[in-house]
Amino acid sequence: MGTRHNLGAEVVGLLAARHGSPMRKGRDRALVAETQFKGRRLVLAFPQTFMNLSGEAVGRLVKRCGVDDLSRLIVVHDELDLPAGRVKVKEGGGTAGHNGLESLRAHLHSGGFTRVRIGIGKPSGRQVGADFVLRRPTKTEQIELDVAVEEGAEAVEMILSEGSAAAMNHYNTAR
Repeated sequence: MGTRHNLGAEVVGLLAARHGSPMRKGRDRALVAETQFKGRRLVLAFPQTFMNLSGEAVGRLVKRCGVDDLSRLIVVHDELDLPAGRVKVKEGGGTAGHNGLESLRAHLHSGGFTRVRIGIGKPSGRQVGADFVLRRPTKTEQIELDVAVEEGAEAVEMILSEGSAAAMNHYNTAR
């Protein structure tokens, strides 16, 4: 934990804490918390596989939980193409070379899930993207990313309560 690549897991952990449901090791190669949100079942999870193989765990969870409409699946992930700390919501779309998203698409046979994208910015100079995402952010970046984790959790809750269109309207407008 503590790297740019773990922001999705941090959002999921924050949501589990907010809803009083501890993350527990599940049988699907993921840490899982089950709770209620506005009277509906909410399953929070983050894979315990390598990020590039996360589709294995998500595929199992989707099957076990009976998710037949992938638009009900919300994936929270880091995003190199957004400035550090920027949060955006997206339905479907390409993977922009994100190996974790590639794995999800391969195992789910679709990219029709909703995404909460948390910007980590681009590496400076000649630094390789993989090295950048696996390093700890600077103290200044960490402050921005801590706020983004809070916003990411709020974005997930907005998607659940008001729908993805409302969340896109709110988070995707220039701020």
